[in-house]
Amino acid sequence: MNEQALRITMGPVPYLWEGTKWRDFYFGVADSPVVDAVTLGEVVCSKREHFIRPFLDEVIERLEAAGKEVALATLALVTLERERQLTRQVTQSERLVEANDLAALAMLAGRPHHIGPFVNVYNGPTAELLARQGARRICLGAELPAQSIARITAAAPAIDYELVAFGRLPLAISARCAHARAKGHTKDNCQFVCGEDPDGLDVDTLDEQAFLTINGVQTMSRHCQALIGDLDTLARIGITHIRLSPQDCDMLAVAGVFAGVRDGRLGGAEGTDMLRAIYPAAALSNGFIHGAPGMDWVAA
Repeated sequence: MNEQALRITMGPVPYLWEGTKWRDFYFGVADSPVVDAVTLGEVVCSKREHFIRPFLDEVIERLEAAGKEVALATLALVTLERERQLTRQVTQSERLVEANDLAALAMLAGRPHHIGPFVNVYNGPTAELLARQGARRICLGAELPAQSIARITAAAPAIDYELVAFGRLPLAISARCAHARAKGHTKDNCQFVCGEDPDGLDVDTLDEQAFLTINGVQTMSRHCQALIGDLDTLARIGITHIRLSPQDCDMLAVAGVFAGVRDGRLGGAEGTDMLRAIYPAAALSNGFIHGAPGMDWVAA
């Protein structure tokens, strides 16, 4: 595959990490030669924002000095006044902003911006409308099959398209916090117990079958999407950026594997084996892109 066929994006950390861990993670991303663009900020819970706020400016400075394209993400769910104010603060930034909520879209109308995976874009006319309002890149929902993605990108080909190629997938977000409830707390007095699970809290069914992962107010897939063997398909159907969603593992090694397969130094099967070794905490899946259940693994 041509080296420029797909650009590698490192997405926002979805979990609650201590501020210094968060900072050091993105410092490492800045030093990575294979990561082209970075989207960062608090997307899941506004109560976590103060953990990263003291380090945000120096992280952005380090990333931009390394030549990375930086975008700031807004919250995926705005329910409180402080969340509306935080969204307004982010959207007023001079940098590119990724909108993850319709409230942010209204604030960004007419300005160049990105669309995050929490804004549903399921057809070409929606993509066209967003492009007319200033969208320059859309991160499509991970549940879309390849045929649907191809129709969307063909309808609005003037902008870039992104897809989560690695990471546990966001399935739902709520005003309530199941993570706090699971540990005997309320949302208002959560004591940030989600920080005890830097890779999310796995949940089983009553029959003790692996089911979902809880991350604060967010419900995520138990599996980890890994489109490592589908990069040729993604490029062919109009995807320009592949997003790596940070998990609690060596994400720089993950980025290196994706770059190796993209550039033809590694085969898809070899890359898959390497990802399983780097991130053994979750089973890999790629079902959605093949029109199968998302948790499935469809062999090349």
